[in-house]
Amino acid sequence: MLTGKQRAQLRALANSLETIFQVGKSGINDQLIRQVDETLEARELIKLRVLETSPQSSREAADKIAEETGADVVQVIGSRFVLYRESKEHKKIVLVKKNG
Repeated sequence: MLTGKQRAQLRALANSLETIFQVGKSGINDQLIRQVDETLEARELIKLRVLETSPQSSREAADKIAEETGADVVQVIGSRFVLYRESKEHKKIVLVKKNG
């Protein structure tokens, strides 16, 4: 679970990220989950977008994908959302301490 300071840190880092996945009319499927899972392991922080044709809202998609991949939802703004999961092998992001 992320603290407010950690969430703020990740939001700042996410500003410069490109959107790399889109949830479209087919919704969330196993292939998308697998790709997101692999990308989170490699990058830790990713930005996704929900298209108007998607059966899920941005919040629903963010929550579902986060649950399936063990990630944290950093933020949901409009059609975009940001996910974070600490990498097991490729740690790139050093989060601020939980108590400070």
